[in-house]
Amino acid sequence: MPIRAAALAFLVALFAGPALAADLPKLPDLGAGWTTLAPGGETSCALGTPFEFHVKPGREDRLFVFLNGGGACWTGNQCSLEEEPTPYFPASQIEHNDPRNLKGAFDESHPDNPLKDWTQVFVTYCTGDVHLGNRDVTYDSWKEEFTVRHRGRKNVRAVLDWVYANVAGPERIFIAGSSAGGIAAPWYAVEVATQYPDAGISVLGDGAGGYRDPGVAALMEGWGFFDDAPIWVTDGGAPGTFEDIWRRASIAAPRATFAQFDNAYDDVQEMFLKLLGTEARLYPLIEKNRSDLAATIPGFRSYVAGGTPHTLIRFDRLYTYEVEGVKATGWLRALAEGEEVQSVSCGDAAACEGEPEQ
Repeated sequence: MPIRAAALAFLVALFAGPALAADLPKLPDLGAGWTTLAPGGETSCALGTPFEFHVKPGREDRLFVFLNGGGACWTGNQCSLEEEPTPYFPASQIEHNDPRNLKGAFDESHPDNPLKDWTQVFVTYCTGDVHLGNRDVTYDSWKEEFTVRHRGRKNVRAVLDWVYANVAGPERIFIAGSSAGGIAAPWYAVEVATQYPDAGISVLGDGAGGYRDPGVAALMEGWGFFDDAPIWVTDGGAPGTFEDIWRRASIAAPRATFAQFDNAYDDVQEMFLKLLGTEARLYPLIEKNRSDLAATIPGFRSYVAGGTPHTLIRFDRLYTYEVEGVKATGWLRALAEGEEVQSVSCGDAAACEGEPEQ
């Protein structure tokens, strides 16, 4: 379990009164390495602790915005810290939300890291709503009644406001998210593309491409996805699936390149599908989603590796995976730089049971 109620109360007291967004340091004033910023205002983590994000200065012409993952909750028993297990991370101030503790694309020492020289903005995740909630919800568990601040949109809004005030005109922008962040990546790519109309933009959803369940529609409504949503999101009616958001985002941001990575039998995605009521194995659902998106999004690309691990970007398997002769790190580099990439797959259901050779 990520964090218990007593520890959460300590964090509320320790971090009370964060700076307002207007008081945040400017990009030129930041030192080398990662700096943690707390925008304050209406931002918040799920149970009242302050929201924070992290910035690492780099090349002025390259911007990497990363939306972290960390589960989700939509019932009282899931969202309560008094229950076991707790399927989400409700605070920014934990190791999971600190890029200094991560590898993969956040490993500054790795010689093959394709993003190490980019200006990087790491959006922590602590609201249980895949970064897209816009509603405070009161839940009941059998032990307590409590309110969860599903303020993912307000949190990301504060981060992007800081980005727009500090990053003038990048040539390339890479918007990526892992797990819950992979669901939100196309939504925010539309906004970033509008803000930077001359930039080349690539979008990657990492470890979130198998959610094919009718229960998704109720989650989106419950978290407040459509409260004050951009017009492109609801034009033609509210989306019923996460894939609908990808399709609509590709229409709203036609210059962007959209792509997804998944492990064929990702055990975390399978766990959440079971919580939604779907017992099917993940890989057939990934295949169906990929087929639908490839048929409707021009230039859509995907990378499907075998095995059960969850997400790629945050781990050293970024540098070891190879599928159909295509190394994951080279595929990621080309995608971020706006070069042509092809879709690759581990093969049929049986072939995808094992992880790629490393």
